[in-house]
Amino acid sequence: MASPIYALGHSGRELERLSAQDRLIAPVTRQFFREAGVAIGMHALDVGSGPGDTAFLVADLVGEVGTVIGTDRAAAAIAAATERARVRGIRNVSFRQGDPTEMVFDRRFDAVVGRYVLLFQPDPTLMLRRLSEHVRPGGVIVFHEPDWDGAQSIPPAPTYDRCREWIGDVFRIAGTPDTSMAARLHQAFVGAGLTAPTMRMQTFVGGGAECMDWLQAVADLVESLLPAIVRMSLATAAEVEIETLAERLRREVIANSSVIIGRTEIGAWSRV
Repeated sequence: MASPIYALGHSGRELERLSAQDRLIAPVTRQFFREAGVAIGMHALDVGSGPGDTAFLVADLVGEVGTVIGTDRAAAAIAAATERARVRGIRNVSFRQGDPTEMVFDRRFDAVVGRYVLLFQPDPTLMLRRLSEHVRPGGVIVFHEPDWDGAQSIPPAPTYDRCREWIGDVFRIAGTPDTSMAARLHQAFVGAGLTAPTMRMQTFVGGGAECMDWLQAVADLVESLLPAIVRMSLATAAEVEIETLAERLRREVIANSSVIIGRTEIGAWSRV
């Protein structure tokens, strides 16, 4: 299968968005990873590190006696993550550019982790199979992935629903096989020769002030995807009106007394 086009890119603005997103989803990621067994003293591999937030979270879980190697194919992401680690004084994390399924490491890992990575792979099963070769017997593979199928507003907030459609359409046209990772993860783990994964699900649900952080995250995501939205003729820049999008989302949700259901956060893990 041809690799999907990563429509989000690795611009400075997108790396900032990922770090802002981390503040929203880090508690869920931490819960998934801790329940999977990521713990003090482990040697961990982070797949698709981006600006480093997931690697930093894992570094906290494994403690100073543990280590984390973060990987990403994008040089800009590795540079940003390395600098952030230096500024923060995080000494048990290092970053390497490249595809971790093709890298050689000096020893096997206790844990391989990733967040929002398998979604963008043409063959998640193949990636998991190759990554499992980097895990010691008894080690764990754990991924946190999104599922957009249930995102909706009740009663409808049309601007929110339109944003959801733009996001889904961009990923689909760019070649992302399916944004419903809840259904795909079990098959991917089992197909990779791993035991049936333990799985967990959380989502964002709220109305009024309770959903404002999520609405801002949606507006930020649309901003990163705006060049693709326009290029794919899904909407014009004038139709998106990105400068006012977050505020219009807020006003509409409040005016309609809508309950907002966000994307679902899925955790899946298996022992090797």
